[in-house]
Amino acid sequence: MKEIYPDYADAVAFYAVGTDPSESLEDMERYREQQGYPWPVAEADRSVLSGFSVFSQSTKVAFDGDGIIVYRDGYGAGDEETWRHVFEELSASK
Repeated sequence: MKEIYPDYADAVAFYAVGTDPSESLEDMERYREQQGYPWPVAEADRSVLSGFSVFSQSTKVAFDGDGIIVYRDGYGAGDEETWRHVFEELSASK
């Protein structure tokens, strides 16, 4: 992902959203910087995560400009080819 996202950064908004209530935004930002991730991090309260059925770490959800879910997967899923396809689809619908 770290290699793919920069190709789409101007066309697709991508955020890593924390799911651990004990982890602060500052902790997430520090980890993002240590890992060299080029995307921003965000917090979501439990009701938002529950509303999108996010119950485990590394849940991936992609929305188009109309808020329609166009991709959803779980832990360990979503290889480079899959993400390129998702980002292509999202950037084309812009």
